[in-house]
Amino acid sequence: MTINKETVKKISKLSRIASNEEFENSMIKDLNSILKFVEQLNELNIANIEPLSSVVEQKLHQRDDVVKKINDKKDILQNSPNKNENYFVVPKIIE
Repeated sequence: MTINKETVKKISKLSRIASNEEFENSMIKDLNSILKFVEQLNELNIANIEPLSSVVEQKLHQRDDVVKKINDKKDILQNSPNKNENYFVVPKIIE
C-alpha cells in the first residue's frame, strides 16, 4: 500500500490540519517510509516466539501493607505562619 496525495488530503481534512503542496509531499514521504517499515516487521517469522512480559527477569519487591499515621494535622499546621484553629490562613485573592 502506498500513500498518495488524495489520501494525504483526506487525512488532513479528517484531522482538520491545513495542508499545502510542501506539507503534502513531506507527509507522502514520511507515511510511505512508516508503511515500508511496518511491512518489514510483517515479514518476520514469530511463530515459535513466546510473548515477552518483561525484559528483566526479576520479581518485584513487595513490602508489608502496614497502616501508618503520617501527615498529622498538628504537624502540618506547625509549618504555617498564620493559622486559625485547624486551617491555614492565606491572603485574600478576590475582593
